[in-house]
Amino acid sequence: MADYPLPQVTELTKPYWDALDQGHMVFQRCNACANAWLPARQECPNCLKADMRWEKASGRGKVVSWVVYHSAYHDAFKDRLPYVVALIELDEGPRLMSNFLGAREALRGDLPVTLVIEREQGFALGKFKAA
Repeated sequence: MADYPLPQVTELTKPYWDALDQGHMVFQRCNACANAWLPARQECPNCLKADMRWEKASGRGKVVSWVVYHSAYHDAFKDRLPYVVALIELDEGPRLMSNFLGAREALRGDLPVTLVIEREQGFALGKFKAA
């Protein structure tokens, strides 16, 4: 089995990865306009100010959309087929792409989900399951 492609941790993204390693998820929020987002950026995507803070997410959200992969575009994923990648909207507002764990038949728009942290090659990754 091929190695799983691991995230590239930078100074900007380190708080996100450290939080997952500690068992929770964080996101950025603008101090100027209160917009919240993921992935990490150096400026607010709404007002473009570089004045933000990290906040702890509740770990709850909902499915906005999803795709079921039936083809592996990297060798590490061929034993996981089929698998689901979903657009998740956290209760706090930010949206992120993540794996959905569980029965694909359960998927629907607005499906409530909760955070599950799984390790791949020692890396903590945030995934979601039906709540």
